[in-house]
Amino acid sequence: MNESRRTGADGGGRHRPAGCERALSAAYDTALLDLDGVVYAGGQAIAHAVASLTTARDGGMRLAYVTNNAARTPEAVAGQLSGFGLPTEAAEVITSAQAVARLIAEQVPAGSRVLAIGGEGLRVALRERGLVPVDSADEDPAAVVQGYDPALDWAALAEAAYAVQRGVPWFASNTDLTIPKERGIAPGNGALVEVVRIAAGGSPQVAGKPLPPMHRETVLRTGARRPLVVGDRLDTDIEGAWNGGVDSLLVLTGVTTPAELLAAPPQHRPTYVAADLRGLLAPQPEVTGDGTGFRCGGWRAEAAGAELVLDGAGEPLDGLRALCAAAWSAAGDGQCAAEAGKALRRLGF
Repeated sequence: MNESRRTGADGGGRHRPAGCERALSAAYDTALLDLDGVVYAGGQAIAHAVASLTTARDGGMRLAYVTNNAARTPEAVAGQLSGFGLPTEAAEVITSAQAVARLIAEQVPAGSRVLAIGGEGLRVALRERGLVPVDSADEDPAAVVQGYDPALDWAALAEAAYAVQRGVPWFASNTDLTIPKERGIAPGNGALVEVVRIAAGGSPQVAGKPLPPMHRETVLRTGARRPLVVGDRLDTDIEGAWNGGVDSLLVLTGVTTPAELLAAPPQHRPTYVAADLRGLLAPQPEVTGDGTGFRCGGWRAEAAGAELVLDGAGEPLDGLRALCAAAWSAAGDGQCAAEAGKALRRLGF
């Protein structure tokens, strides 16, 4: 690899996407893959995902699926992936429900009742840790935990608020405000956590990406030594990789837009950028500086006053990589506010 983790080729925080002379699937031993927005959107596999992951696995890369979605069990997730033509074992799926269940079990007595506001995945994870899920704040729970459930109703949120008001320790699997679905972007678990916070005050302990409990759960369950985090969200997947000190690949098949990528602060800047999971199977082009600007492929980008300027021709992703270098270098440890609309439109974004 041409760039060490977390560090830009020009030193300091990451100021440009990294290059890699080998296919990423050969340079890393394990892909830690987000699911929603990366492998599938709702009930549909994302284009090129199954073929790309099959090729990566056949070439020796281990696959592990790391999701903040706590609604379903690992068995259910593995069954869906297998149904897409991607044979998967439950042990290859790591969820924020598992991470938060471990976090709770470390703080309450064995066999404690836990008010579980979420889907079956959350309840199974609690039982795996010897905890007893209950449905009411009146059942004397030792903790209350929220996890995503698309069928969650007002009554369940009210029970969580009652428990928090009584001083019961509060946990959340994750605080993603949104979740990608087939029809668009829908409210996520973080939006439901906010409902309880508005009613009861306070803040929960959170286990999911980008926080350390999720990274710890992933390492314990996968044993990965040279992992590559693959995700679509800057504030969970990419920041989680940054916090864990590992490299990351952002794919543009989920919630992150090119404009948001250009404005990313250091902890949200991925090591690599690709259109989709085919990026695992190819080398990553190097981004080079030429004094005032940056080049990648046939493109050159620079920050000229209040605007990011792009010249040249070639693959749009190369142009985006050059723009990232110009924007991140101009921003330093902050966020780039330069206008990028004209440059992005030229690339078709």
